[in-house]
Amino acid sequence: MLLSRSGAVSALVGCLVLAACSSWSVAPPPPAYDVRGASVVADEALPPVSPALVAAINDRVNAAIAVTTRTAPLPQVALTIRLSDVRRARGFNRDRNSAKINIDAAALDGGAVVAMASFEVRTVAPDPATADELMAEDIAARVRSIFSLNTPRLAN
Repeated sequence: MLLSRSGAVSALVGCLVLAACSSWSVAPPPPAYDVRGASVVADEALPPVSPALVAAINDRVNAAIAVTTRTAPLPQVALTIRLSDVRRARGFNRDRNSAKINIDAAALDGGAVVAMASFEVRTVAPDPATADELMAEDIAARVRSIFSLNTPRLAN
């Protein structure tokens, strides 16, 4: 009986600590680079990566770069966004899509890679016609988040 009460008390204390930690507001870290341009490329894959997907990611990321302004001088970089292992129309309903993305940030003065990032995205697109657009937006959103880029306004 005593053992079960001490377990319940420690579980309650743990929940209170987690709740207190979740209420802290932490400011996002300041941007580390001034992104000046981006190129999207796809690894050779079978089946080949859709040109529409590459173009959509390129358009979204470069639009975000265009609307982002920096108040303090930061090291300027250019991004190379490489798509690898893009898989479409998987699963029972053939609505699951995924991709692995690797990003290199190269300094504009000298071309040395100063930062790298990798992530995976997974989307569910019941309509195959929208699969590329959904995946492109998910990838662009992650790039905007990683490199502190602004989200461009939607066109009317």
